[in-house]
Amino acid sequence: MAGDRDETALRQYVEDMARLYADWGFPRMAARVLMQLMASDTGYLTAKELSDGLEISPAAVSQSVRYLQHLGLVERSAVPGSRRDRYGLPDDAWYMGAIIKGTLFTQIAKLAEGGVAAAGGRETPAGERIAGMGDFYEFIQGELGSLLERYLKHRETLKE
Repeated sequence: MAGDRDETALRQYVEDMARLYADWGFPRMAARVLMQLMASDTGYLTAKELSDGLEISPAAVSQSVRYLQHLGLVERSAVPGSRRDRYGLPDDAWYMGAIIKGTLFTQIAKLAEGGVAAAGGRETPAGERIAGMGDFYEFIQGELGSLLERYLKHRETLKE
């Protein structure tokens, strides 16, 4: 039911999601900040609101938002009538994050080529393993564009 916000359960959701992200290699503080923004009704919070809400230091907030901005998952804007900034999620945060993260796949595939050569070629066991990794990421990168396009179309059907 709309309006029945359960702050305790929402805080637990933020922590559970942050833990899941951290288990997958995402920095834990950045994941907590991201999920705190996600759980905000306004979609944006100041550094102080993030620090107070998550009970973390302002330095941890600063480092986390810088990391998230780099990934395209958080945007910074000025608070009208104040010298403070607020941080929020772009409209297409997951889409933009996937595109930016997608360049990592190309880099991995490219580096794998050098690894294959250094291991003595695909004919060696190490070369074959490295080549397989490179092939996988090259495939994922090739599919990412059409996958994201399909998602955008799918998202439009959800709004109907």
